[in-house]
Amino acid sequence: MADRKGDRAAARGDEQDEEAYTFAVGQRLRAIRQAQGLSLAEVEARSDGRWSASAVGAYERGFRTLSLPRLKALADFYKVPVAVLLGEQTVADPSPERRKIVLDLVALSKIDPAAPIRRFVQSIVEARQDFNGKVMSLRHDDLKALCTLVGGDIPTGIAQLRSWGVMIDGPEIPPDPLGSEF
Repeated sequence: MADRKGDRAAARGDEQDEEAYTFAVGQRLRAIRQAQGLSLAEVEARSDGRWSASAVGAYERGFRTLSLPRLKALADFYKVPVAVLLGEQTVADPSPERRKIVLDLVALSKIDPAAPIRRFVQSIVEARQDFNGKVMSLRHDDLKALCTLVGGDIPTGIAQLRSWGVMIDGPEIPPDPLGSEF
């Protein structure tokens, strides 16, 4: 009898863990959508109805669980790696080339909400006296500052920069938020 009670308690614990994970994925979905400046209705419109506002809202609130194919399709729609939605920490490419971020300054100049980023980049342009005006390579360390200016964490910042179409090159998968080096 005691074994059955223990099994039921373990099953309830597993259910609670699954619900918490579903909720966390939903929170990341909401953060990415909001970082891209999209309402639920705009997601539905831009996806030509593939993603209904009510379904996406239910995913974001953790009321519905995404199947793997739908999770992948939604990650593709938002242009973020599935690992970002799952909250996975991945090992990034340690090569020196992956330590830089390349921004399209022409595209950046056309994005109204990117004014704080333009000021940040302009300060770097002036410090370097690099006035080519088309692209800017930044150190990976500047990613944290850029993401803060975008108003979010690193995955949200990367998603926003990519959605604006201003990140020409940079990390596909966000670095460890605990500060490990890329």
